[in-house]
Amino acid sequence: MIIDRHISWEILRPFITGLGLLVLVFIGFSAASQLSLAAEGKLDMLTAFKLVGLNTLITLEILLPSAFFFSVLSAIGRLYRDSEMRAFYAAGVSRARILEAVFKLALLVALFTGLISIMGRPWAFRTSYALESQAAAQFDLKKMTANEFVNMGGSDYTFIATGVDIDTGLHSGVFLLKNYDKEARTEIIVAETAAMPTLNPNQASQATFYNGYNYLLDRRERRDLTLEFGELVVHLPNEEAEEKYRRKAETTLTLSQSSDPKDIAEYQWRITTPLATILLALIAVPLARSAPRESRFRNFSIALLSYIALFAMVSVLRTFIEQGKLGAIPGLWTAYALQAVLLVILVTQPRLKRR
Repeated sequence: MIIDRHISWEILRPFITGLGLLVLVFIGFSAASQLSLAAEGKLDMLTAFKLVGLNTLITLEILLPSAFFFSVLSAIGRLYRDSEMRAFYAAGVSRARILEAVFKLALLVALFTGLISIMGRPWAFRTSYALESQAAAQFDLKKMTANEFVNMGGSDYTFIATGVDIDTGLHSGVFLLKNYDKEARTEIIVAETAAMPTLNPNQASQATFYNGYNYLLDRRERRDLTLEFGELVVHLPNEEAEEKYRRKAETTLTLSQSSDPKDIAEYQWRITTPLATILLALIAVPLARSAPRESRFRNFSIALLSYIALFAMVSVLRTFIEQGKLGAIPGLWTAYALQAVLLVILVTQPRLKRR
């Protein structure tokens, strides 16, 4: 327990400091982006700060394993430089015991990382998409001034209104037109008021019309239809937004039951993030070996290459899965299997270190 506490404290000190700095840097970068949008009137200040917090939560699934990896590398390296490791070895503490102490702490960090990746990240995406959609709808409403033709939501609906109330979000004296070329039909909606498009997560954009008429005009002069309504909802296709939402904001349980390659890639990314945290931490232990007063540049360079190689492999394999070029098995597990092999080599071949 004394060894565990000592090594854990040596790792936690740079970990807390490093993670805090990384979070502050990211918050600063994200805040600059969101506040610039707020200054342009696309977001209100409260929404901007909420998005900064949500984006920070999302990025923690990368910041946590990264900060922990470099903290282990720094802490174990310091123990070697100050000859504390030699004292451990002289007292009968084996390298396996040092790995065990790091592994126990890595499990706790991996558990927290897993909770963020599996539960926190999709929730944050769902919430941020909803906030962004609401802000975009309010901003679009301001741009949809009266007596101007507007193409709604990037669709082929053409809209015009005689008046607009920014506070209530309602247009008055509205007219909507859409041509169906294949069916040789034209749809026209005339209404007293209308609430313009809002994008709801996992749904298409929609506009709601109140107290009016819906005309379906047959350009082949066969049959025209007229519908009087009190409330009419028109859905505007937005497949790109739906796809973006469904993959990143869908629950992990739902993704686990999907056979879509993109869903499989997203699912495997979430569940393997804790494994990446543990492997990186354990790999850092043998890579931190050094003699007293020995330069740390060589070991740090190798460690940095290992870190980059893991996430580069994961990124490439994830793309292959999304494109259907790689199946769920071996999937992303290939990258972690290679890292596990590297760990075994580093642990069992002490002669690889500089003498």
